[in-house]
Amino acid sequence: MGTPIKVFSDWVIKGKDEGMAEGHSSSVKNMLENSTKGLSEFSFIDAGCGNGWVVRNIGSNPNCKKAIGVDGSSNMIEKAENLDNKNKYYCSDLMNWSPDKKVDIVHSMEVFYYFESPDKLIKHIHDNWILKGGKLIMGIDYYKENKPSHTWQEDCCITTMKMFAK
Repeated sequence: MGTPIKVFSDWVIKGKDEGMAEGHSSSVKNMLENSTKGLSEFSFIDAGCGNGWVVRNIGSNPNCKKAIGVDGSSNMIEKAENLDNKNKYYCSDLMNWSPDKKVDIVHSMEVFYYFESPDKLIKHIHDNWILKGGKLIMGIDYYKENKPSHTWQEDCCITTMKMFAK
């Protein structure tokens, strides 16, 4: 068992990071379409960007003026930068990072439950990352009613996961 950063850093070495795009592409496509609908231009951050697959995807949208990825894994960021010389990537703890300029949309897929206090991360993003009138859109599959997710801590060998439940 290890930290999410250690586990996902190892996933890059093993090539398992590619499965994140395959497993989440349909959900993320819907999230991105809904969050960008009606916007003639926008700026974007992917919080917990992994290998940058979402940043590359949204960065190819002609209405996207700036796409940024942030992740705690240096291996993931290195891979993202090797695959993408158009967009910008940062290796940092999400709670300690802020963009130079706030953006219109912050996206995150399967990240918030790795934080001790997801509410503090949401507040940090709201206060420091998102423009007034902007959007935070996140996907969470680790919750009480999703029974297959109950074994994820053991399956992924990650010790710090907070189930979204009352």
